[in-house]
Amino acid sequence: MEKSSNNIRNYILNTIVVIFIGFQLYLALIKPLDPMLQNPMHLILALLVIFIINPADKNSGKKWMNLLDIPFFAGIVFLLYYTIVEFPRLSIRVQYVDIVTNLDKIATVICIIILLEAVRRTLGKILFIFILLFIIYDWLGMYCPGILYFKGTNMRSFTETMMLGSGGIFGTPLYTSATSLFYFILFGAFFSQCGGGQLLIDFGMKFSNKSAGGPAKAAIISSGLMGMISGSAVANVSTTGVMTIPMMKRVGYAPHQAGAIEAVASTGGQIMPPIMGVGAFIMAEMLGVPYKTVAFAAIIPALAYYGSVFFLVTFMAKKEAIDSDKEAVTIEIKDPLLERVYMIIPAIVLVIYIISGKSLMRSGMVGIFTVLLCNLFSKFYKGGKYYQTLKTTANTAIDGVKQASNIAIPTAACGIIIGVVIQSGLATRFSNIIAQIGTSHLSIALMIAMLGCMLLGMALPTVAAYLVSNILFVPVLIKLNVNPLSANMFVFYFGIMAQITPPVCLASYTAAGIAGADSLKTGFTGFMYALVAFLVPFVFVYNPELLLMGTPAEIAKATAILFFGTYLLAGAISGYMVAPLNKFNRAILFIGALCMIAPEPITDVIGLVIGIYIIASGLIKKKKVPVEA
Repeated sequence: MEKSSNNIRNYILNTIVVIFIGFQLYLALIKPLDPMLQNPMHLILALLVIFIINPADKNSGKKWMNLLDIPFFAGIVFLLYYTIVEFPRLSIRVQYVDIVTNLDKIATVICIIILLEAVRRTLGKILFIFILLFIIYDWLGMYCPGILYFKGTNMRSFTETMMLGSGGIFGTPLYTSATSLFYFILFGAFFSQCGGGQLLIDFGMKFSNKSAGGPAKAAIISSGLMGMISGSAVANVSTTGVMTIPMMKRVGYAPHQAGAIEAVASTGGQIMPPIMGVGAFIMAEMLGVPYKTVAFAAIIPALAYYGSVFFLVTFMAKKEAIDSDKEAVTIEIKDPLLERVYMIIPAIVLVIYIISGKSLMRSGMVGIFTVLLCNLFSKFYKGGKYYQTLKTTANTAIDGVKQASNIAIPTAACGIIIGVVIQSGLATRFSNIIAQIGTSHLSIALMIAMLGCMLLGMALPTVAAYLVSNILFVPVLIKLNVNPLSANMFVFYFGIMAQITPPVCLASYTAAGIAGADSLKTGFTGFMYALVAFLVPFVFVYNPELLLMGTPAEIAKATAILFFGTYLLAGAISGYMVAPLNKFNRAILFIGALCMIAPEPITDVIGLVIGIYIIASGLIKKKKVPVEA
């Protein structure tokens, strides 16, 4: 009986996946639909997938609990009916002018209830409670003190905001999910399954083999490359960490060090162009700029991030004399790289399409088709050694749709928060307070925004954290004359870095579990290793040249200063610069690194002098060692 029930569920899931993919193909290849039809349909299909793969009895095992799913599926069917039947009216109505029907109000209540339950089943209680508090606040704002006070809402206004306008559930975040995120997530699933993901991992292994701290460098390269595709630090740690962390431990890295390096490398993939996970696509939509503008702007900060970590593991290896040439830790690659190099073509095609200015929807579709063509080529190449069967490809499509649905739910749910913040005027009042502080001290306003973004990032997924941070902090930073791109990149960075910020650092905790290390120790170590990522956003706010906004000479100068600063910072954290550093020189070098990273000419000079002094001292010390020996 149970087997029969599972078969029915799988059949329904497969059918919905086919419909979902067909719907998205129509949008990409034929024509996009009106957002009032397109966005609700995208959400409805995602909800169906979520409730099928997360039934009520999933954790309890009590089959009778599946009866609780009936009203939710009935509600989704009602939303489908409402969307299709009412679309002609909704597509031409004037917001806040035309009437709000009782059917609109009923649909709003049902949609929010179903969406909240989907959030609870996929993302847990934290985001569920967070959104619920915002809804309660929207209705009871008149009882709140101080800055939180507002007159409250009514059912008409609530429905207008949440269901019938462009700033609620069906607003920009969900639109981005329907028009770009779905395709890139599906691309990532196919690319990884058809050998591209393993090729990137093996490339990192091959590149780093037999070098100082080789396994650590392999982790950085492999996890960084995979992080661009997956867009999830935790998932990335789980994928690459099972290979890289044991290798790092075998060459001499302490368990907490190995876990921290993997967590930092995996997290940075979301800030590494050209793909940058999924958050950057939403940023482009929020800014109203082509995605390539965001991707190009992120190049220098991302290279500084990974450059700092690369310097760090090199210095650590030299300081501790870690030997990666031991036979026991030789990095073995199962299949030759050259015979698999064609598997990287889909990623290259995708990047070319993005840079050329093609729509993200079209770029994603071309990328997917290219993966499938490469897989077809694999059938006739090397005796079909790398070919993925039709069954495997179909299962990959299902997995990709599941991942896309898991992203669609929080993007839609965050529309509720955005709607409440706009309706209540909370963002404006909050911005005014920070603006008053920041008028004379921009740095304090930036610190407040940083802490707010990190707190949100600890509690929420990256996409949700960015969306909430965008509505709360970006307007005030822009009001303080911060460039819009810099402001968005600032909150985006800190929302991501929350994944490796104690005490709630999921990526570090996942890596600690694989490494068999203490979770908090791994978390604090990862925080120190990624310290440059917590400093660079302040730098590009004051020096937008780092986001490629300036003349070539200005960009080159800012880049050189930043990279030398990250070099010094890596030396200070590792305790090695040419030669091992004592505590005094280490402290001096740390100050010099901060001076180089600080956006002032005088501090650059101080940092440069300190850096040259420490390097010269190390060279002299290193030269004396053989003589003394």
